[in-house]
Amino acid sequence: MPLSDRRNIWAFWLGCLMVTVGVALHLPMYWMARDMGFHMAGMPMDAGMLWGMALIVAGCGFTGFGLLPATVVPDEGIEAAVIPDDAPLTRAHWTLCGLLALALIIDIMKPASLGFVTPGMRAEYGLDKAQVALLPMSALAGTVVGSFVWGWLADIYGRRASILLSSVMFVGTSICGAMPSFGWNIFMCFLMGAAAGGLLPVAYALLAEIMPTRHRGWSLVLVGGIGAVGGYFAASAASAWLQPDWGWRILWFLNLPTGLALILLSPLLPESARFLQHIGRPAEARAMLARFGAVMRPPVKAEAVSEDHSLLPPVDRRRAGVTTALTLAALAWGLVNFGVLLWLPGALVDEGRSVAAASGLIAKSTLIAAPVILLSVWLYSAWSTKGALALMLGVTAAGLAGFLLRGAGVALLEDPVIALSLLIVGSSGVIAIILPYTAESYPLRVRGRATGWVAGCSKLGGLGAQALTAAGAVPPLGLAAGLIAIAALAGLVLIVLLGKETRGRDLGELD
Repeated sequence: MPLSDRRNIWAFWLGCLMVTVGVALHLPMYWMARDMGFHMAGMPMDAGMLWGMALIVAGCGFTGFGLLPATVVPDEGIEAAVIPDDAPLTRAHWTLCGLLALALIIDIMKPASLGFVTPGMRAEYGLDKAQVALLPMSALAGTVVGSFVWGWLADIYGRRASILLSSVMFVGTSICGAMPSFGWNIFMCFLMGAAAGGLLPVAYALLAEIMPTRHRGWSLVLVGGIGAVGGYFAASAASAWLQPDWGWRILWFLNLPTGLALILLSPLLPESARFLQHIGRPAEARAMLARFGAVMRPPVKAEAVSEDHSLLPPVDRRRAGVTTALTLAALAWGLVNFGVLLWLPGALVDEGRSVAAASGLIAKSTLIAAPVILLSVWLYSAWSTKGALALMLGVTAAGLAGFLLRGAGVALLEDPVIALSLLIVGSSGVIAIILPYTAESYPLRVRGRATGWVAGCSKLGGLGAQALTAAGAVPPLGLAAGLIAIAALAGLVLIVLLGKETRGRDLGELD
């Protein structure tokens, strides 16, 4: 093993140890508050917490250094080889799917926990609704930044390195559970969101580049669906199990064991052979392919095309249209998920319905979300990739149009269950499909930043919706639904006209 590789390995594990010790130094203060129901508001930070913060920052630096590629050689001038996508599905593929599903469950679990910690946080810090709304806004802003930055890093330093650095930061931000002031919680929640937002798009890029063609579509959508459903289930189960005895702060401290679990499983996490070949490490690419039961084929000569890969989002002349389409679709989804669906209970109560009736209606409608994921898997893998996304955008737009017409007094839509069901079916399908489709629609050099861009835009729409909520400027539900429907329909038209059909096509051919 080269000296530089050994040095990087030592730096990575030393950084992980420093971050873990830094978090552990925050636990005594948390334990001291057990007789007060783990209320730490107003407590001064002791020396251990301050040293712990310094160790976490330094540890993240060591980890980042340890994850740098030992050599980075541009692929220009290096004989390229096409990596076959017709390899059989092996145990290594199933292991990767399971590991990335676990990573997404842990990743999605944290933002899903926001709704469970805010009641306890409001009581401890004495906050009103407008003040506590800053917490999810901070988390969403972090996920936007994390998606953009980590997607860019994935194209430079690698998919595996980006996922592991995100996991280490995830461990470090568990100290949010020991912060004595709400301001510190907002800051740490931003960092937590940045770590969580960076993992999701990179995981899709890695899975797309490793799975064989005939298994790529269903595996991308299924792993993402398992992560979404599992993350929300894990957050609710952890809250019900731990919060009554350990307070709301324990939900943040769960970042420590869950993040460490991902780091300890890192030997099972491969780097993309396509990326290894791209940076001029063909021997490692061949070894990685052998791990998945595949080999390289001789190169296929193609005409070189000059392309600018430095832009975020990737908007060179050949991809501006599809980037615009996916951006509009992602923004529309964020506005629906973090806007319309969150504003709806209040709107129903304002109409004279009870809180229990409004909540029950929404709960019944959301029961169809899980089957929709299975439907999306089938449509995406057996019918059409761009057709499945366009269909789900159309269903979303139909649900939004239902709320617009309902606001205009259409008697048939007085009961919101039809419009709500369409909206939930469509939005669940869109989020299950849009990132897998993005990962398949862009070439290797920009795949990470493209997927990160679209993932960030889905959160950016939600951030805009939450900003309207915090400012008390929420528009009438019908008007908001109509405006979002326009964005969804515009994205649908552009995807139909300009999007690629990726089903059954080799990623090298798509590149």
